Amino acid sequence: MQADSPLEMLENKLFHEISLGENACLVRTLKLSDIAAFAAVSGDTNPAHLDVEFARHSLFHGVIGHGMWTGSLISTVLGTQFPGPGSIYLDQSLHFKRPVKVGDTLTVLITVKSKNAARHSVNFDCVITNQKGEQVVVGEASVLAPTEKVKRPRILTPEIHVFDPNQRLADFIGSASGLAPVTCGVVHPCDELSLRGLIEAAEHNIIVPLLLGPESKILSLAEQFNLDIKPFKLIAVPHSHAAADMAVEMVATGQLESLMKGSLHTDEMMHAVVARHELRTKHRLSHVFRFDVPLYDKPLFISDAALNIQPTLMEKVDIVQNAINLTHILGVAQPKVAILSAIETVRPDIPSTLDAAALCKMLDRGQITGALLDGPLAFDNAISKASMKVKQIESSVAGQADILIVPDLVSGNMLAKQLEYFAGAMACGIVLGSKCPIALTSRSDSVSARVASAQLAKIVAHHYREHKP
Repeated sequence: MQADSPLEMLENKLFHEISLGENACLVRTLKLSDIAAFAAVSGDTNPAHLDVEFARHSLFHGVIGHGMWTGSLISTVLGTQFPGPGSIYLDQSLHFKRPVKVGDTLTVLITVKSKNAARHSVNFDCVITNQKGEQVVVGEASVLAPTEKVKRPRILTPEIHVFDPNQRLADFIGSASGLAPVTCGVVHPCDELSLRGLIEAAEHNIIVPLLLGPESKILSLAEQFNLDIKPFKLIAVPHSHAAADMAVEMVATGQLESLMKGSLHTDEMMHAVVARHELRTKHRLSHVFRFDVPLYDKPLFISDAALNIQPTLMEKVDIVQNAINLTHILGVAQPKVAILSAIETVRPDIPSTLDAAALCKMLDRGQITGALLDGPLAFDNAISKASMKVKQIESSVAGQADILIVPDLVSGNMLAKQLEYFAGAMACGIVLGSKCPIALTSRSDSVSARVASAQLAKIVAHHYREHKP
């Protein structure tokens, strides 16, 4: 029976039922998520446990588990197995003999050493060994044995899903650490978040930023928030429209490889891009979000939730192909694309289901390439294998989508914001369909989101050097 089964019973032993030499054991394997969860609960963020680079140069040449996580396993045995519920911890001594690393399997053995009838206390020898039989912890524990018989179902513990957005961002940045930073026009960075975002992106060698906007306003903001922008070139223009026009002109003349939206409105930025025909490609402009979602096992891409309001079928062809092309650049050879609607069957009175069916047929005819498509699919069918099985959907995409194509901007924007604000997902986004990638951040986006969006633009810009869009 599984340890978390609601039918498993915990039954204790009273003092008079406990014999000298009697023992109990527990086996547990240390996972990276255990270290992260223990650090989050305890507040012990010692870099020896969490910082790979720091730990590599430490005495143990790698990340190790918290000593007290190991010690807590003894408490688990005492409180749930032997003597079990009703036991009161009196004393514990621990001697740490070896480090415990991720993947080590520990056997916790407690053995009755002595009993004190006057106090109803029991002393235990405690030994924890690893998979090699080596002792990692030894010690003694003393408890008051239970005085009443207890037999109760094991309490199911809350699920803990460890999600470290900082580590996810670091991993994403590290995925292209070998690529040189690209020249990036940051358009109208006239708020604190825009300035902090471009500074951090530059510090991570993602971009070489060129600031375009009202000089006095930008310098005043930098001084107000104590931000050093002296290393960066600033081109003074009077307002946001002029900043967008200048940035696009510099892309058209080959002076910039990417653009990043500052504090201006999206329509201002994109109007300048659309007005320059030499920046356009054979595909329609569309936006793609990349999400790291805590409860999803891979990056999730959503399009289009920012530019195309109510796209037609043919416009959706470009939206789909742009998203596919982006995932190819990011290393997904054959992405699974779910065309979303409210249901998973085709109905004439729900136009998005008709578009979904047509898009799938277009893949068969070669009008869309480089992916697996399925639709219409409801959101749950697209990302949940359990939902797919319940609804008996046979699909190579359902339950494991890489890309979600939404019916329109309104539904896509709602979905994206819900993932970010309700699910704690980390988002970044980019505009494709132009001859330069555009990091189209929201004015409320965090610094991390801006850095990640700049990273997307950097990766795409390097791809465009070899493969002109």
